[in-house]
Amino acid sequence: MDPRITEALADPGIVASLAFCAWPIFAAVLYLRLSAARATLWNFVAAQMILPAGAIKFPMILHFDKTTIPTLCALVGVFVLSPKRPKRRFTNFQLESILVFLYCLSPFITALANTDEVAVGGRVLPGVGVYDGLSGVEFAFITVMPFVLGRQVLRTSQSGNEVLRIMVIAGLIYSLPMLFETRFSPQLHYWIYGFYSSDFIQAVREDGGFRPMVFMGHGLVASFFMMSTAVAAAAMWRVHSKLHVMTGPITGYLSIVLILCKSMGALVYGAIAVPLVRLASPKTIASVAVLMAVITLGYPLLRAEGLAPTTLAISAARVHSDVRAGSLEFRFMNEDMLLERASERILTGWGRFGRNRIYAADNEKDISVTDGTWILTLGESGIIGFIAHFGLLTIGIFRVRCVLGKTEDVRESLCLSAVSLMVAFNVIDLIPNSTNTPLCFLLAGSLVGRTENIVGTFRRFRCVASSMQIDQLASPIKLG
Repeated sequence: MDPRITEALADPGIVASLAFCAWPIFAAVLYLRLSAARATLWNFVAAQMILPAGAIKFPMILHFDKTTIPTLCALVGVFVLSPKRPKRRFTNFQLESILVFLYCLSPFITALANTDEVAVGGRVLPGVGVYDGLSGVEFAFITVMPFVLGRQVLRTSQSGNEVLRIMVIAGLIYSLPMLFETRFSPQLHYWIYGFYSSDFIQAVREDGGFRPMVFMGHGLVASFFMMSTAVAAAAMWRVHSKLHVMTGPITGYLSIVLILCKSMGALVYGAIAVPLVRLASPKTIASVAVLMAVITLGYPLLRAEGLAPTTLAISAARVHSDVRAGSLEFRFMNEDMLLERASERILTGWGRFGRNRIYAADNEKDISVTDGTWILTLGESGIIGFIAHFGLLTIGIFRVRCVLGKTEDVRESLCLSAVSLMVAFNVIDLIPNSTNTPLCFLLAGSLVGRTENIVGTFRRFRCVASSMQIDQLASPIKLG
């Protein structure tokens, strides 16, 4: 990345700082005027859409950016400001709770296992101390809170429909600046906030035109967001929402905007997801989501054993473009190097300070590229961190497939399976890219909360039905 961009991200400037400072006021208005579920959704969706890249940093404390600020606002909004605060408390220590605890604790475990200095290439890297471990725990706590909030406030039967509706509205709003940038190049972030959020060359497409990013920091994130809104529109079209007359054209419009984003990965995801949500049964949709979750969880093992079809993927990319094939081959080469490095401390990882990376022996230069979240997580946090991170993102997907037979509401089943598919595509995209956002954790948590609610309702219904049968058997027989 251009050093000027790195400097701007570290010191975002006056306008961007004002935007960060004004966000708590905006979030407070949301929570005072809307329900906790709706306010939480808009808080995270709007933050991803509007807030700038970069961060406000203070010594010795957590930095404030478009990830931490909406999360902190949501915590205050849900438990302090919202008129209808959630009453449920998670007293049962389920697998989700274990994963949340493990996710928060894993940075400290990694720090304790990496107190030694290491020599990598021509560079000596410092050990990770207790302070660094506690700092990692603090950041992990903030990162996982959207999952906890989603599980807490997005658990009712209306939650799935509300998620889809807000995503469609957000997509329609965001399509306008995205269309502008596809024609005139990604300039809005620079014009409004005074700096570029990523290298401009990455937005230029080889076949002409530009890949928009608006305020999302990177074109891949913006394209994936537009894909998710197109999937949400297809689901709304399927369930015949109040605006069902318009959801068909809206789905087509958002799909066209997705095509104009010129992002091959998001386009492939949309080409699979939109027809699937529109035509397939809820169980089929949920089964596809489970398949993608299984592939993601098993990908490190497949790569380690040489079973991943990397050669086939490169050949397929070469049919479309030699440049894309070369980029994919370079990515796989880096994964091989980083995976070999991660295998040296596979349980706990290497920790911070770039200890998981590869350096040249002659000039101490970092020669590795970590595009995928999976290899970054595995290298820094090991198997423990990988299981906690991807386990939280995928556990709701598996639970959705299990509970679809426990609800007879077809609309709810469609909404639930559509959201699980959106999360599954986000999870599998973490193999080639780093497109993880608080919104993904929020939706993953909502799947867990909703399935818990469905299972609880089903069990109460069975108990009531059993009691009625027992009463009927115990009642005296009346003789005519």
